[in-house]
Amino acid sequence: MAYRIGFGIDFHQMVEERDLWIGGVKIPHHKGAKGHSDADVLLHAICDAMLGALALGDIGVHFPDTDNAYKNIDSKILLDKTYQLINSRGYQVVNVDSSLCLEAPKIKPYVAAMQEAIASILKLEITDVSVKATTTEKMGFVGREEGLVAYATVLLEKI
Repeated sequence: MAYRIGFGIDFHQMVEERDLWIGGVKIPHHKGAKGHSDADVLLHAICDAMLGALALGDIGVHFPDTDNAYKNIDSKILLDKTYQLINSRGYQVVNVDSSLCLEAPKIKPYVAAMQEAIASILKLEITDVSVKATTTEKMGFVGREEGLVAYATVLLEKI
């Protein structure tokens, strides 16, 4: 097939005394995401979307949280490894569309840096990486600032 579409989703708890990394960017906030790696929910969702497009499983298959090699790893490394994997299968990323669900902090000031970080790793133009955000209007675990969620869709093209 010339084109493949993948969808990814990721969730992380928000906890005190942890850095908040979203889209490869460290964002100042009193809470961070809890996880085995740096818990970058957006990069994890993008990895899952890329892997899903080629039916290669998910991020846990390739980078299990039971493996100490990935303990506190920078998720930009995971995104690059995922890119290399899909590239080795003869595909490249055409574009990324993503959405974040979180009450706080507001991410608008960081979106351009996120786009730049993601585009650089995936060999894309910044205009090929969409990062959007919404709240849940104070409803559910996201509304209570107990966690955050990211959704991502990618289009892959045969090289």
